[in-house]
Amino acid sequence: METRTERVVVETDRHRIVGDVTLPREGYRSRLSEYLNHGDLDFIPMVDVELTPLNGGSPETRSFMAVARSHVQLAFPFEDDG
Repeated sequence: METRTERVVVETDRHRIVGDVTLPREGYRSRLSEYLNHGDLDFIPMVDVELTPLNGGSPETRSFMAVARSHVQLAFPFEDDG
């Protein structure tokens, strides 16, 4: 299966997480919404992550993070404004 990397933003009640998710290039689960709503997905693996506390703390970087899907309140593709 061919894959692609998509930069996404995920927010929990305490953090904003920006990182790369690997998705199929086309077809089933190739859209972020389909991927996140798949029933057997408990954790979202992300690489090249920037983790920012929503309470105003300093951002941290991580090479890998697995985010519990049950904690995700908001998710969308990252758009670079700069």
